[in-house]
Amino acid sequence: MALNYIWSGFFLVGFIAAFAQWLFLGDTEIFKKMIDGTFDSAKLAVMDIALPLAGVMTLWLGLMNVGEKAGAVGFLARIISPFFSRIFPEVPRDHPATGHMVMNFSANLLGLDNAATPFGLKAMESLQTLNPNKEEASNPQIMFLVLHTSGLTLIPLAIMAQRAILGAKDPSDIFIPCMIGTFISALAGIIAVSIRQRINLFDRVVIGWLGGITTAIGLLVWYMTNFLTKPEIELGSRVASNLILLLIIVSFIGGALRKKVNVYETFIEGAKGGIQTSITIIPYLVGMLVAISVIRNSGVLGFIVSGFDWVLHQLGLPTDFTPALPTALMKPLSGSGSRAMMIDAMKTYGPDSFVGRLACIFQGSTDTTFYIVALYFGSVGIKRARYAISAGLIADFAGIVGAIGVAYLFFG
Repeated sequence: MALNYIWSGFFLVGFIAAFAQWLFLGDTEIFKKMIDGTFDSAKLAVMDIALPLAGVMTLWLGLMNVGEKAGAVGFLARIISPFFSRIFPEVPRDHPATGHMVMNFSANLLGLDNAATPFGLKAMESLQTLNPNKEEASNPQIMFLVLHTSGLTLIPLAIMAQRAILGAKDPSDIFIPCMIGTFISALAGIIAVSIRQRINLFDRVVIGWLGGITTAIGLLVWYMTNFLTKPEIELGSRVASNLILLLIIVSFIGGALRKKVNVYETFIEGAKGGIQTSITIIPYLVGMLVAISVIRNSGVLGFIVSGFDWVLHQLGLPTDFTPALPTALMKPLSGSGSRAMMIDAMKTYGPDSFVGRLACIFQGSTDTTFYIVALYFGSVGIKRARYAISAGLIADFAGIVGAIGVAYLFFG
């Protein structure tokens, strides 16, 4: 029901905001802008997301099937099962879903969005086989989705590339702040869901894994900042991420050949589900993206930012970060919308300004919660999201607060 109220609220709040602008501000174009946005978003959902995704899904579902037959997915599941068995207690050890989730998180860490989405959809499909109520999100599905919406990415290549295009003196100076921000978001998401699901976060295995990951990230940051130049960081990140992805493909095929699996037929068998999955998610994508378009084009976000600015001013608190807030507020709704707002902030204030850098950190600290809910839950027919959205938004909020603090620490 939460998703039902949120979706309906986007339209109702958007209409009220637009009506107020027409009535009090004389904006006669606001309604046309909103209607045009609905048509554009519907086209975007089908032509620019679902159909291109069909090709990517076909490729990677086929490769995932090869990986399963080769035993690679099961191997990954066995390695990480001690940790996942704690935060996903309802998923049996060595279940294929664990391997699929690992593949998804790994691709996200490397910034490989095209590979991460098929892995994630396959993981959600595997988790659905364990779900006793097929129309309601299970506990493991919620934990997986919230971790995914935290946007945990090791190296924000796309953001650094955009900063370089706009003439930033040091395009990669937001690398460490983004890493810290996205880690805060992911940690908040784990804690929020664990509290709801009564998961013991003080278990020594959980502490060991989270502590180990934190240490590894810290050492990586230390090494890159002390021993590599900025161009070397960007080049190394780009080469390493794509090399790792290619090695995954080769290892899947090599392992399957070693087990005397008919690789090509196995690939075709798995690839057949790509088109069907893409068709299944079209209604969910259209519905969510059109609603997001309404709230975006109605000017509601501008009102919210103005309200924040006024409240902070009255309290005597700094307001120099509020011009970057549209990026943060848009990110849970639309990745392309928040990217556009990030670019606009850099163009308006400069890529090396506090606002420009903060907008980039916002972009790299969280992910598109509502889009991900529509995509992943829609792919398996889940209609009741339970507390997935609220937990995802808690992670987003933590990421936003963390991004502001990190921006002041590094650039304030």
